[in-house]
Amino acid sequence: MINSIDRFLSRSGKSTKRSAIREILKHLQKPGMISFAGGLPAPETFPVEELNMIIADVLRNEGAESLQYGTTEGEPALRNALAGRYLTSGMTIHPENILITTGSQQAIDLAARIFIDPGDYILCGLPSYLGALNTFLTYGAKLKGIPLDESGINPAELERTVDHLRQLGRKVKLIYIIPDFQNPSGITVPEQRREQIISIAEKYDLLIIEDSPYREVRFEGEPQKMMFELDHTGRVLTFCTFSKIFAPGFRIGWVMANPVILDKLVMAKQTSDLCTSAFLQRIIAHYIDKGLLEKNITKTIGLYRSRRDFMLRCLSEYMPAGVTWTKPQGGLFLFLTLPAGVNGEELLKRSLEKNVAFVPGSTFFCNNTGQNTMRINFSFSGNDKIEEGIKRLAAVIIESKSGK
Repeated sequence: MINSIDRFLSRSGKSTKRSAIREILKHLQKPGMISFAGGLPAPETFPVEELNMIIADVLRNEGAESLQYGTTEGEPALRNALAGRYLTSGMTIHPENILITTGSQQAIDLAARIFIDPGDYILCGLPSYLGALNTFLTYGAKLKGIPLDESGINPAELERTVDHLRQLGRKVKLIYIIPDFQNPSGITVPEQRREQIISIAEKYDLLIIEDSPYREVRFEGEPQKMMFELDHTGRVLTFCTFSKIFAPGFRIGWVMANPVILDKLVMAKQTSDLCTSAFLQRIIAHYIDKGLLEKNITKTIGLYRSRRDFMLRCLSEYMPAGVTWTKPQGGLFLFLTLPAGVNGEELLKRSLEKNVAFVPGSTFFCNNTGQNTMRINFSFSGNDKIEEGIKRLAAVIIESKSGK
């Protein structure tokens, strides 16, 4: 019996980490637990009845084709439907610019695999999405965080960092950014700043990964142009997903990129899973064509706006002095800054004892800072649980401040 496989592991195998968020989610099986931890959509938004009919139609009319292997690039029906949605919003995207993936997380993995050599530097927000950071580290990347202000990554600081790393002889490869309702901060990057970041990427010949899972979940304010739309040199890869606007269980995402980049991603995907489920793709294509996706997004926005507003009211009512939080215009998360001396990881241990879960903010900082921050989700729980959960969190914070 092999007791340890360490001697067999590759470099990437040794550097692969468990997701701290997924580990926290294990606690949700505990009776009475209120979770603000995961980025879980509300089950009420899942279109079960409509899918019953569409699935039956697909099986009846396209059964053999939908149950067969598909192309790596994705089903033409879905790629055309996506291109059509962008055209309706004023963007010209061709199906040839779209690759269907098994969730946007696969897109992150494929991009890291084809672009990252051990030791390459990736610039990211400080804080930033844990799933991407862990993937980049698995492939040997070095992460350099750029502190966020109220408008996201500061272009001047970004350029200083790139220039400094290059002077040290470091190879900077790409910028990773979530410009709309950033995870975990909820910040949206203004259009002018997006253009400045693209200009820096052009100046230093860098790629940009625009991770965009939350863009369509906007409650208020004006949508900013996607970085893919603002880019004129083909260096932006945009990753999107149906998980937040349709159903995460389908595990369907897509990439938009110039054909040269897309071709490399296709080859990487062929060695990964050959193709994404043709059956699921055809179901979503029909769902879009019937106009049901837009209706569901509108319903989702209304529900999440209401829950965000209610959680903000609860925070104002119950949180002690010294706790501050963001007020995002969309997305799924609020980001809290705790009083000095209150450690989020220690707070989580106490919170789990009180049957309420969140994600310590330090998880999202690639430089091991952010100990006095936390991310909480407002999309999943109803108002009763939101209020009770915030009460419990506030009580634990008060105890921690008092040293009890």
